[in-house]
Amino acid sequence: MPEDPGEMTRRRLLRDSVRGACLIGTGASAVLLAKGARAEEMVWQIDPHKCVACNTCETSCVLTPSAVKCAHNFAMCGYCKLCFGYYNTAMSDPVNAGAEKQLCPTNAITRTKISDVAYSYTIDESLCIGCGLCVEGCTQNANGSLHLQIRHDRCVNCNQCAIAEACPADAVIRVPASRPYILKQPGHEGEHS
Repeated sequence: MPEDPGEMTRRRLLRDSVRGACLIGTGASAVLLAKGARAEEMVWQIDPHKCVACNTCETSCVLTPSAVKCAHNFAMCGYCKLCFGYYNTAMSDPVNAGAEKQLCPTNAITRTKISDVAYSYTIDESLCIGCGLCVEGCTQNANGSLHLQIRHDRCVNCNQCAIAEACPADAVIRVPASRPYILKQPGHEGEHS
């Protein structure tokens, strides 16, 4: 006996409704799982153990001046009279020189005498352009207490960081926003806080 055409429509309606409810339920479950498993927000940062101080941070950042600034790990600093990150040591008698023999092109580093043989070096980040000259000098000739970091109060956290794309050392990486700064410490490559 043939089925009633109206009955067929009700069956299709019921079947399609059940399928729709299943799809909605599956979709809602997926959304809830995605929210629960959502990865922590990530930000760009420079791994100071990979950085080669190549000047890319200054010239490739979408911001002018760059969101990259020199950071100083005072715990590593030797408080040297002749700081290779402060003075242009290629010049003759750099210690007995004026501002013209300073390595930083914007005079962002202040030198303060703390004893007859020790000096403190402070970075004025508002003057720093992220060129890396001081970092290069400190890393190649001293203990590397100066290093570059992306400052997140300035960085716009681009989806694809222009500095990361241009960095020849792959030193610009994504790190969790809850621990945005990688501290430079001897023997602790890749750790961040």
